[in-house]
Amino acid sequence: MLIKRRTFLKSGALATAAAFIPELLKGFQYSRLSGGGNKALVIIQLSGGNDGLNTVIPFRNDIYYRSRPVISIKRDAAHALTDECGIHPALTHLKSLYDEGTLAILNNVGYPDPNRSHFRSMDIWHTASGSKEYKSEGWLGRYLDEYCKDCRNAIQAIEIADSLSLALKGKDFKGLAMKDPRRLFNIANNSFLQSLAKVHHSEEHERPVDYLYQTMAETISGANYIHEKAGTFKSSVTYPRTPFANGLKTIASLILSDLDTSVYYISIGSFDTHVRQEGQQERHFKTLNDGLEAFVKELKMNGRFDDVMIMTFSEFGRRVEQNASGGTDHGTANNMFFISGALKQKGLLNPLPDLLDLDNGDLKYTVDFKSVYATLLKKWLGADDRIILGRQYEHLSFI
Repeated sequence: MLIKRRTFLKSGALATAAAFIPELLKGFQYSRLSGGGNKALVIIQLSGGNDGLNTVIPFRNDIYYRSRPVISIKRDAAHALTDECGIHPALTHLKSLYDEGTLAILNNVGYPDPNRSHFRSMDIWHTASGSKEYKSEGWLGRYLDEYCKDCRNAIQAIEIADSLSLALKGKDFKGLAMKDPRRLFNIANNSFLQSLAKVHHSEEHERPVDYLYQTMAETISGANYIHEKAGTFKSSVTYPRTPFANGLKTIASLILSDLDTSVYYISIGSFDTHVRQEGQQERHFKTLNDGLEAFVKELKMNGRFDDVMIMTFSEFGRRVEQNASGGTDHGTANNMFFISGALKQKGLLNPLPDLLDLDNGDLKYTVDFKSVYATLLKKWLGADDRIILGRQYEHLSFI
């Protein structure tokens, strides 16, 4: 049987079951596994461009209410954080975290010459590039390229998704995308894949497809082990029945096992609220809030909340003025949340957006998001941020 490269690609095997070849699991050694206590970074992507002004509400600012006569959040509805601002009504748990000192909020995060395209702006965030610069490796992928030189056999980054985001793709190393360890295990041990692996080793096999098998090997090499480790921890917390919460439950099971993984990545959205924003954002925030409540509870109950840093980001914010459809259009700067028991600085980390000083109706950024990345890389992951980001950025003080 001869498998040609074009036939293999057309079959869709790379994206489905054939992407998992159990024979390639042979010889896989897990040399950098710890018994717990390693630091983990959990990144939550608010896809679609979340409206930061209706997330952290400047309820003492008349310009905010004049700009949003319909969709603004009333002061008595927001959960007050300070005398100047409050948090969205649906984010009750984040309000509790703020009160206990385990939530930090960074305002006005963006980058020079911002792009309002979802795809391009997300690429910029994923690759930590300039707005006119194009990179093919993600910022976390470059971290893996540097860090995994000495831990080739460890699984250092996992995304809860069907496909891997650019952020976790490096030149030599990549993260692993999956939704369910059990499903991954079942696919990896499929009898059809065993047969396919035997074909790959035959003399007739066309060599140009070797690179596909190498990619597949990198993708599934940890399937059996991840399934085994995820099963060692039994959750005692009830999670909401949402895909997002289920993803956080999977992340918790891996963190609370002895799998030494540095980065976990998960997305929620879309927050692209051009029409009837109020209900759409509220639904997503309830999902976010309730999932995080269960996740944080699990970490606290098992003494791991100080070892985990949770970060939220979105590719851009929204324009200050509401549109004619009860929504908001693509904007620029936005806020980011950081949740951990190990925060060195809590609450509002910097001033709220200045609504008197706009850039053609958009918020001006005051913090380059790459400074956030530099801080997490250096202070949390223990990496050389200058090598990964290509230059020195300011380190922030929240960790």
